[in-house]
Amino acid sequence: MKKALLVFLIICSRILYAQSDCISAISICGNSDISYTPSGPGNILEGIGANSCLSSTENEHFSVWYSFTAATSGTLAFVINPVIDTDDYDFAVYGPTTNGCTSLNNNNIFVTPIRCNFTGTGSSQGNTGLKLTIPPPPPPNTNGSAGNQAEWSPHMVVQAGETYYLVVDNYRSSPDGFSLTWTGTASLSSAFNDPALAPFPFVTPGLPAANPADPNEVTVCSVGTAFNFLSLSTGIINGNSTNFKVSYHKNTNDAITGGNPVGTEVVNLAAVYYYRIVYQDPLNPTNPMNGCFITGKFKFRDGSFTLTNATLTSCSNNYSGTATYDLTTAAIGAGPTHVLKYYPTMFDLNAGTNEITSPAIYQFVSAEGKIFVKATNEFGCTATAEITLKFHPLVVVTDASLRTCFLETNHSLGIFNLNNAPVTTLAGAIKKYYPSLADAVSGTNEILTPLTYTAPTGVIYIKVINGQGCYSIAKVTLTVISPVYSNVLQDKIICMEDKTTLDAGPGFTGYEWSTGATTQSISNVAVGTYWVKLKTGDCIALQEVKVYASEQPVISSVDISNTSITVNVIGGAPDYKYSMDNINWQDSNVFTNISRGDHKVYVKDAYDCDPIDITVIVPNLINVITPNGDGVNDVIDYSALSGKKGLVLSIFDRYGTKIHQADKSNGYKWDGTVAGKKIPTGTYWYSVTWNENDKKNTPFKFSGWVVVKNRE
Repeated sequence: MKKALLVFLIICSRILYAQSDCISAISICGNSDISYTPSGPGNILEGIGANSCLSSTENEHFSVWYSFTAATSGTLAFVINPVIDTDDYDFAVYGPTTNGCTSLNNNNIFVTPIRCNFTGTGSSQGNTGLKLTIPPPPPPNTNGSAGNQAEWSPHMVVQAGETYYLVVDNYRSSPDGFSLTWTGTASLSSAFNDPALAPFPFVTPGLPAANPADPNEVTVCSVGTAFNFLSLSTGIINGNSTNFKVSYHKNTNDAITGGNPVGTEVVNLAAVYYYRIVYQDPLNPTNPMNGCFITGKFKFRDGSFTLTNATLTSCSNNYSGTATYDLTTAAIGAGPTHVLKYYPTMFDLNAGTNEITSPAIYQFVSAEGKIFVKATNEFGCTATAEITLKFHPLVVVTDASLRTCFLETNHSLGIFNLNNAPVTTLAGAIKKYYPSLADAVSGTNEILTPLTYTAPTGVIYIKVINGQGCYSIAKVTLTVISPVYSNVLQDKIICMEDKTTLDAGPGFTGYEWSTGATTQSISNVAVGTYWVKLKTGDCIALQEVKVYASEQPVISSVDISNTSITVNVIGGAPDYKYSMDNINWQDSNVFTNISRGDHKVYVKDAYDCDPIDITVIVPNLINVITPNGDGVNDVIDYSALSGKKGLVLSIFDRYGTKIHQADKSNGYKWDGTVAGKKIPTGTYWYSVTWNENDKKNTPFKFSGWVVVKNRE
């Protein structure tokens, strides 16, 4: 098994150090990395030259003593390789011993070493040591130089548990060091290689430097604050035996000797610091691994960082008083590996309370103010910054109204040009139109035809958007102007032969009649249907008006009784006027003392139109018949009226019972008999009815009485 020890010995002065004496030899542990700088021969001049190949007159120069114990049996050799090849290094190996330096020293005269190398007064240069290829001398070995071949000596065969001492002397006392490499099948005893004591690797504190050749770097977050070095110990021990202890030092000598340990102090970023892990079993003071140690080195680096205060500006849409922010976009100078946390106040940041857990876009809503952010880097260092939340300039809008004329096809609808609504004076603004406020906010159901928007009276909403994407919403009231009609222009009724005037009344800005006239009124208007376009502002209402011919009265019937005529009239417009000569008019419908024969009766209604007239026949009255066959007054005969429609002569007794009817079948005559029998002499009533041969088939009724004288 091969073990290597790298030792750099820098000779600075001739001050005496204990590690240059056998009694305080440095314990070599397997794989130890020791960098001790001897600067003299030690406190005790062991007289290594008396029984060794080292010069008795020279003794020690710049020397260092080591002790090592074999963990396993086998061959063992080493190479001393000077950093500067012109240096002259000599050595001597003593042992094995079970009593330390005491068994090797007799009145400061050491026993004969088992291996030794000294080639002259500084004439030997370059590597030296033990070689596996040179066989060991046969025992007993009484000559320290036995087997020495110039710079090299034979290797050793060691047994497990044997302890040896090695002294290395720099004959030139130069300020340079050397490396010591162990070879062979034997392994050196080390608590650090014992799996029962050190099952886990010891961990150098810090992280690798940018240059792999440089020591690890421990990050500190505050350079000016005292650092507790002992806080690194747990990580270095890494769960191994509690018999391992760690101390911290500022140079290699202190690291090797354990001197001047560092506890808590402000660190120097430019300095290299050393840690020393030493094994010491308090329950077994003679344990050969006691005092076994390894060293390492590390530096510090500044992990602190600063942030920059930043400002975020967002849209406070529609005068909401709040805006949505993406706090993660604030340019605070945080690194990509920093963990950021956001808080509403610095108090919350320091206390770790009320963290804003939704800082990303479209999630954090706030009024103008300040937010505080804490950044933590990969080393656990923190910094804070202040984020000022601001609003973009508000999009100023004002509510507006639009009016438009009604549609001829539907008076409740109008066509609006929404772009004409004066809701903003912002240059370059984008306007979008929506039927409701909710749609405007959400951007749904956009009105895509704003220039020709057909709608009833109501409201729409315009979203005004500026260059930053901020918006405000204005309400636009839409009014469909209802048609304005003339309340004086009414349908008229006139006589068919008359003319009239149609007047639309004042208050309109324009008139256009169906006759082509553009005046407020038109005259000489006959019966018919007319229209006028009435202009109010920009709107035009079409109003229709009719001139009706008055309904003429109708003579519904005429009753003739002896010399009286009663004219019954329907239709037209009462009150009626009656005349027999179309000159003299009366209110009564009864004319008296009318002579027998044909007469004309005139009637007109309240419209005073041309009267209607009818010819009235007052028949010759027969009041007595004597049906005795003498040819005089034997019958009642109305055959002279046979040309009238529906002519009927009816005879009634005094009780109103109809006893005879004379019509076309019997020649419109009555001879005073009923069923061929003469009726008793007496007075009887009769009526003659017919319909006049005119358009209205005016019914006539002529009534009277007659005396029938029958001789028995």
